[in-house]
Amino acid sequence: MTSRRLLFVVLLLLAFALTALMPRADIASSGAEVALTALPAEAQATHGLIRRGGPFPYSKDGTTFFNRERLLPEQPRGHYSEYTVPTPGAGDRGARRIVAGGDPRTSDDLWYTDDHYRSFSRIRE
Repeated sequence: MTSRRLLFVVLLLLAFALTALMPRADIASSGAEVALTALPAEAQATHGLIRRGGPFPYSKDGTTFFNRERLLPEQPRGHYSEYTVPTPGAGDRGARRIVAGGDPRTSDDLWYTDDHYRSFSRIRE
């Protein structure tokens, strides 16, 4: 391998490494928001269950959401919990979720995703 090609490979690897280390854009700063009334009926029903404290139809509902994607505002581990929003016709839990920060029964830190954590919109009640 020529020194020029080696330099190119090293620079390319460095660029990939730096990109991976860069913090993700904080969704809170992007202003992505959705009105509760604009969400699908299933999401509105899930929201009601969250506010009442259940009962929840899925065993994973209420479990910790770790924010590995770093799309939500950074908080201590355990701050976020996730809830399944049923998807009609899906053979599994589907891709839709509501993620709640803090006490889900009273928190205004609620987020909706319909693409399995690739993007979030803050829920405006």
